[in-house]
Amino acid sequence: MLHLQHQAQPALVGFADIRPPAIDDWQQYRLEGQQYLHVAQSAFLLEKKAFTTEILYNLITMAIEKLVMASLMEIGRLPYNHTMHDLVAALEQWLPEVIKGLEEQVRNLDTYQDICDPYSCTIRIPTREEIETMLELARQLKQRLASD
Repeated sequence: MLHLQHQAQPALVGFADIRPPAIDDWQQYRLEGQQYLHVAQSAFLLEKKAFTTEILYNLITMAIEKLVMASLMEIGRLPYNHTMHDLVAALEQWLPEVIKGLEEQVRNLDTYQDICDPYSCTIRIPTREEIETMLELARQLKQRLASD
């Protein structure tokens, strides 16, 4: 009588096991994000009149977008879109520790400009105090993204 030994089958690979490769040029996105943030911080501190709070807001949000995109690209992931809501959703899914506790602050950045619909766009110009808060948020996010 033959005795067949029961051999364990190799585990199947699931979707969670798939690690996509990094997306090209993620380092360039990180560099550009750092540059946007540096320009915004310097212009704010030096009180450059050419850099209105509306321009500073745009520099800060471009910095955040580039920094988040760089980190997502590095792990081979992309958000559905590039609004702050979409960037937060992608971070919550792929890098939850990075965004933890900052979700609402980042999402709230969308309330200053809603320019997707050209017939009903909304623009709210931030105060200098709000810009200062936005700069601190961008610095925190940059630090968390760099350490992840």
